[in-house]
Amino acid sequence: MATHPRDTPDRTPDDPASEEPSGAGPGPDTASGSGLCLVTGAGGYIGGRLVPELLDAGHRVRCLARTPANLRDYPWAGRAEVVRGDVTDAESLRPAFEGVEVAYYLVHSLGSGRDFEEKDRRAARTFAEEARAAGVRRIVYLGGLTPAGVPERELSPHLRSRAEVGRILLDSGVPTTVLRAAVVIGSGSASFEMLRYLTERLPVMLTPSWVRTHVQPIAVRDVLRYLVGSARMPEEVNRTFDIGGPDVLTYRDMMIEYAEVAGLPKRLIVSVPMLTPGLSSHWIGLVTPVPAGLARPLAESLRYEVVCAEHDITEYVPDPPGAPIPFGRALRLALQRVQEAKVTTRWSSASLPGAPSDPLPTDPDWAGGSLYTDERERTVDAPPETLWRVVEGIGGGNGWYSFPLAWAVRGWLDRLVGGVGLRRGRRDAQRLRVGDALDFWRVEEIERGSLLRLRAEMRLPGLAWLEMRSERDERGRTRYRQRALFHPRGLAGQVYWWSVAPFHAVVFGGMARNIARTAERAAAGAPASPEGADGPAARSGDVPARSGDAPPRA
Repeated sequence: MATHPRDTPDRTPDDPASEEPSGAGPGPDTASGSGLCLVTGAGGYIGGRLVPELLDAGHRVRCLARTPANLRDYPWAGRAEVVRGDVTDAESLRPAFEGVEVAYYLVHSLGSGRDFEEKDRRAARTFAEEARAAGVRRIVYLGGLTPAGVPERELSPHLRSRAEVGRILLDSGVPTTVLRAAVVIGSGSASFEMLRYLTERLPVMLTPSWVRTHVQPIAVRDVLRYLVGSARMPEEVNRTFDIGGPDVLTYRDMMIEYAEVAGLPKRLIVSVPMLTPGLSSHWIGLVTPVPAGLARPLAESLRYEVVCAEHDITEYVPDPPGAPIPFGRALRLALQRVQEAKVTTRWSSASLPGAPSDPLPTDPDWAGGSLYTDERERTVDAPPETLWRVVEGIGGGNGWYSFPLAWAVRGWLDRLVGGVGLRRGRRDAQRLRVGDALDFWRVEEIERGSLLRLRAEMRLPGLAWLEMRSERDERGRTRYRQRALFHPRGLAGQVYWWSVAPFHAVVFGGMARNIARTAERAAAGAPASPEGADGPAARSGDVPARSGDAPPRA
């Protein structure tokens, strides 16, 4: 796969806009040359950033993915090998481990239901057993920092599971490096997004009591540097390492400093004791893009004092001058990446546990039952490439080109039942790639210039997709084709489809009409109208509608 130059900005170790290190030295010394690293979770927030760092450090990289197609549009895709596999499936792991020297374990079942601890336990054991059988030289795992003096049984399920996974890997017989971090600060990280939106949206906050507990945040650049450097640790090293930045702060301190760095007025923060982790997670879910299912384990973890007890990692991965990065500088780096739209991965890069993952059925006589469709077509007086730019720019700040109130209400309803809502927005304002989160959709397929297929990740009694196509008809005219599909689950799914069907003409019909007209205006060089989506501009397709549930630009 070819890389996209626009997605890979030049950077140097001192580049203030760069959150990633420029490499951590050469790979392990082996007779065969650069060591082969297996990276699990390469589609996630850390994994997607780790792969290019390993490549730049001279390693060969193989990525394990349940759906390899989801990695094909990453800027580094042409430099790394991608194989199909699952950490819970020993049969798929065996070929993936062939020739591997260092295996990175960056997966977990966070928020996947009450049995997520058992899932994590089973996956770690399977991974460890197959790594040992394959003769892997080292396992590297990124876990969570646990509080000193708190028995493991009293930890939150999230922290308890992270600790257990680390112990399973350490006992595997394969030399293992377990890095334990608290709050990771980087553009797009769940911790940064929580901090950012809570501080920006709430000038006066009644907060849970955990805002007074101390944590030791770490910049994502330092996390990546320690991960890369861990690949070349000597064989006798088999232990955990606490990793953190130079600052120990309360969450309240972090919000105050964020407001200062972002140029916001001083925030008034009052902590109250009655906000339980459950209530906190719903509060976070309503105010930030992070859904309640993911916010809860994060909030539970923040109840504890999580401060590094040692900094022994420097014996094997020395800190360069200026590292670890102070909290304030980490914030500035993250904010600059957000403002410049150079966020390479986000917390939403990995599919949310429990979200629909079934691909669109290609057989028109699909045996899975009813498949309802709503299809729209329009002839567009614009070149296909102009129409495609409008299609690929949909969602996020550009909205959905029809009835913004309906989209906003649907987003809020989704969040109220624990879904993702519309606040995830877009990773990049102009370009999409397979696997990207797009509001409450996931990009399932892109045929650049002609097809965009989205799979719904909102809470639904069934599976849903939205397809948009830019093409030429038999007479050479540009044609826009749009298709919404829904596979109902049980009676509830049938009732859902027929209850919303009366609104399709307004929502889907308006979307097709406004996308076509927006492309025609762009082709004619007409300026965008400042009118809102309910005014004449939106009805004529002058401007894309903005969703009220989309995040404001930083």
